[in-house]
Amino acid sequence: MNPLLRAAAALLVSAFALFAVPAQAQDTFRVGFVNPDRVLREAQPAKAAQAKLEAEFTKRDKDLQAQGAELKAASERFEREAPTLSDTQRAQRQRQLIEQDREFQRKRREFQEDLNARKNEELQAVYERANRVVKQVAEAEKYDAILQEAIYINPKHDITDKVIKALNASGPTGAPTPSAPAGNNGK
Repeated sequence: MNPLLRAAAALLVSAFALFAVPAQAQDTFRVGFVNPDRVLREAQPAKAAQAKLEAEFTKRDKDLQAQGAELKAASERFEREAPTLSDTQRAQRQRQLIEQDREFQRKRREFQEDLNARKNEELQAVYERANRVVKQVAEAEKYDAILQEAIYINPKHDITDKVIKALNASGPTGAPTPSAPAGNNGK
């Protein structure tokens, strides 16, 4: 082969190689992973929401527990005294116990429904804040995709700690604190 032709071919191959490297670098796909369960367990906004719920529902829960204990004691007392009661008295006390039990069950259902509704409201607010933080971290660190569920993820792709740190820095209202801007990703 002609040396001039060989040199031209080598130059062409080198030029293609130079252009191929930046194209490959631009095509890298960065994937991260966030564990939403950990965020809900460890992030301060999630803990604050849980504390708020506990404060809001503790009294009602204690009242229900006391009412349940009273109903159980009344039922046990009825069982002990039933043999000595007349048929009329026995039937009357049995109706009272059934009515008390219905009332207790109704209050317990209402409590559970109210608690679940409030829990969903609080969790939704935490999820929304966490999703904003995930998006900020993803944009700041140039991730192409962030996954929340995976069968397996290499720990080097897990950005959960960064998200928790950013959420904790955002304070209770979700606004960044003066000492820790929202874009701060721990680097």
